[in-house]
Amino acid sequence: MRLLYHTHLSPFCRKIRMIMREKSLNFELVQENPWDKNLDFFALNPAGEVPVLVEENGTVISGAYAIGEYLEEAYPQNCLLGETLAQRAEVRRLIDWFDHKFDYEVTKNILFEKTFKHYFGYGAPNSETIRIGKQSMLYHLDYIGYLASERYFLAGDTLTLADLAAASHISALDYLGDIPWEYNKMAQNWYALMKSRPSMRCILAERVRGVRPPAYYDNPDF
Repeated sequence: MRLLYHTHLSPFCRKIRMIMREKSLNFELVQENPWDKNLDFFALNPAGEVPVLVEENGTVISGAYAIGEYLEEAYPQNCLLGETLAQRAEVRRLIDWFDHKFDYEVTKNILFEKTFKHYFGYGAPNSETIRIGKQSMLYHLDYIGYLASERYFLAGDTLTLADLAAASHISALDYLGDIPWEYNKMAQNWYALMKSRPSMRCILAERVRGVRPPAYYDNPDF
């Protein structure tokens, strides 16, 4: 069986899970907490980070970027990178936007502070860092709303990895109730479209022990 090592609430793991669901690939999830510093896991990925994909033939691919590119090449059905050179460039630009810029300015300032910081033993959440993350989020919601007003999906007329990258970060933050959806209705409408996809439904149905999401969290009609 194909294995995916993941951590609940990790946006990067969520993205890979959605890619694999969109491509109708069967896989088994293996919960791996990087803060446990499991030596067996380090043998798979010396960086000690998730996600890690282990194929049925034993091939190991580490890191969300490498796994995403691998899945597109190995399983070209239901292409998620775009058909033309220009489309693929735009999709990759937006993947970089969400997995780097959004992650640095928003996700790390909120999700890491509120959840993972405790698990790694780095002390209490920093309220000022969280405030900065919430303030930065407004700019990104405006950008998502702008893209959604110009295109059906974020990178064009069809679903791509750009949408999955954005939705993975948004869904993790939304689990904590930290998305001010009333701020930008176009961004909310785009996310409602994403929440209705089967690739997201199984993720939205999950619950993290000790943390309860908002009542609207898994409802596409929020």
